[in-house]
Amino acid sequence: MWTFPARLDQGTPHPLGATWDGLGTNFAVFSAGAGKIELCIFDAAGKREMQRFVLPCFNGEVWHGYLPDAGPGLVYGYRAYGPYEPKNGKRFNHHKLLLDPYARQLTGRLRWTDALFGYRIRSHSADLSFDRRDSAPAMVKAVVAAGEFNWQDDKRPQTPWDDTIIYELHPRGFSQLFEAIAPQERGKLAALSRPPVIAHLQRLGVTAVELMPVHAFLRDRYLVDRNLTNYWGYSTLAFFAPEPAWLIDSADELRIAVRRLHAAGIEVLLDVVYNHTCEGSELGPTLSWRGFANDAYYRLAEDRRYLINDTGTGNCLNLNHARVLQMVMDSLRYWAESFHVDGFRFDLGAALGREAWGFDPGSGFFDAIRQDPVLSQLKLISEPWDPGPGGYQLGNHPPPFAEWNDRYRDTVRRYWRGDPGIRPELASRISGSADIFPPPLRNGWCSINFVTSHDGMTLADLVTYEQKHNEANGEENRDGAEENFSSNWGEEGATADPGINEIRQRVLRSILLTMFTSRGTPMLLAGDEFGRSQNGNNNAYCQDNEISWLNWNDANGESGKLLIMLVSRMIAIRKTFSFLLSSVRRFDTEALEGTAIEWLDERNLRLSEQDWDNREGRALVARFSGRRPDEKTEVLALLMNASGGDLEFKLPDSVRWSVLVDTADANRAMFEIENGSYCVRDRAAVLINTVADKPLVSGEAP
Repeated sequence: MWTFPARLDQGTPHPLGATWDGLGTNFAVFSAGAGKIELCIFDAAGKREMQRFVLPCFNGEVWHGYLPDAGPGLVYGYRAYGPYEPKNGKRFNHHKLLLDPYARQLTGRLRWTDALFGYRIRSHSADLSFDRRDSAPAMVKAVVAAGEFNWQDDKRPQTPWDDTIIYELHPRGFSQLFEAIAPQERGKLAALSRPPVIAHLQRLGVTAVELMPVHAFLRDRYLVDRNLTNYWGYSTLAFFAPEPAWLIDSADELRIAVRRLHAAGIEVLLDVVYNHTCEGSELGPTLSWRGFANDAYYRLAEDRRYLINDTGTGNCLNLNHARVLQMVMDSLRYWAESFHVDGFRFDLGAALGREAWGFDPGSGFFDAIRQDPVLSQLKLISEPWDPGPGGYQLGNHPPPFAEWNDRYRDTVRRYWRGDPGIRPELASRISGSADIFPPPLRNGWCSINFVTSHDGMTLADLVTYEQKHNEANGEENRDGAEENFSSNWGEEGATADPGINEIRQRVLRSILLTMFTSRGTPMLLAGDEFGRSQNGNNNAYCQDNEISWLNWNDANGESGKLLIMLVSRMIAIRKTFSFLLSSVRRFDTEALEGTAIEWLDERNLRLSEQDWDNREGRALVARFSGRRPDEKTEVLALLMNASGGDLEFKLPDSVRWSVLVDTADANRAMFEIENGSYCVRDRAAVLINTVADKPLVSGEAP
């Protein structure tokens, strides 16, 4: 039982949050416009308020006070007193218990009730009304955290961008059905530290895991009312606290996972959501930021009663405000320094660069992160768009940001589907998308080359369904992207037809081989390595069940094992020939210099301008070559056939070629080609290589 004096000591305005110093805890919270802030102390269960204190000091818009003898485990929340003037953008309501924006640990689960809203939700005057019910019984609370952890000799792998291979996974769905994991750890962050998980990642050869949001998030009311949930987690409730439902005991479980992944040479990237919060529009609940300073934390419309909604979620964080930008930067540094993460993927990254006039690569956010001595050294990835005006900003982010390349995704999908006129675009994407990321300011690694991600169909579904099947989401299949550039190859959904299944597998493998032999940074969606399906659901954001969870029985089946083996081989080949697929030249004694790409057709002729303009041309050879230290030329060639029939590809007969991968014959190990040509099956890709005494020369197309 905690016993405290009647009043708080003065404390300090920094650092923000609840900071334990071994003798007591300093509380500091930003709240512009408030007239008073109260600190509410609760019992260990967070159910009963034990004591209430007024923060005694106000300095630089920060309220602060020091509570002697308060330490880790103390449960607390705030109440902010100030004007409730929605038409002026101010929404203070001291009847609402507020979560500390800097809370590092949470307790309890939020229970949806009308009392969580600052206005009478059923009033005819809507948000202009004022609700006097106490929200504390329904609110999640903050807990003072210690934050100490013995990292011993942990070192970041610091994998060069050119050697990086990303594996995107959902922290819960990845291990929920993983039988090799102890039952109590399945679906938890602790599972990521376990040997079977690390062994799988090492077997694949990926160099980084990108974890979908681990920040504590809200289960939206409209989903809970439909017996669904916010599975993906893009609705942040606390920017400094890991999701409590994914912890067994403490946040140290994530730290242990990071440490063990680092020991295995695997980096950890976090998918983070700083473009909006879980409070939604002006009609949303008052849980934290809205109650402290609605007009500071959020971008307001010209009519200040309303919030700007460039994110499509109801609100946009106002990163033009110094304290809001500080919160984001403090959060990033906290995860980088306290959890040793290696980088971040920014959800709706275009929203982070918005100034009053629109997107700006020189915005305050980008400038702050680029000059930061810690964050600027980490891997930084942006999802370079948002739904707002002028929100598509692929290629327009400043260095050192990499960007999700949806043009790569769509081009590869369309080419292997057999769409006309795709060859020129495919060549640009395979060669590193220099038209989007022009050197020397940007490099080919800036292009995150992905064909699938959490958002959309899985790879297996791309070759199984032509239409989305989101009926389980309860929105009459209206949600999710309408165009997926997918094909069912003859029958919608699962089939027993061996011919259809064979071509589906061929296309799937060809897509993977294309991705792993493209310049840029490949990203593999967890489960695609063994053919995971979501039954055609391309928007499974609310499906915390078998639709989204990885079914590891599939990985242990014959086809799953074969595909895992093939993906592992593709990644190993990429690492072997990294000097050819690298996006920049390397000048050391072990690497090739002057690598180049040549574009040929099935006749072994360089494509002419007329060939590039031929919309019906669907055969393409990407031939990578470079000079080795022994002056010989290393050559790697990708033969691609989406023509609709088998094709004989002519090869230079002055050298001996070896087939590394043929997606039409995945079981076959490396073998030599016995003559000067090779038959490539329809919708197949073949990777071959050779070493020549001098560069290969191909003829011009007539």
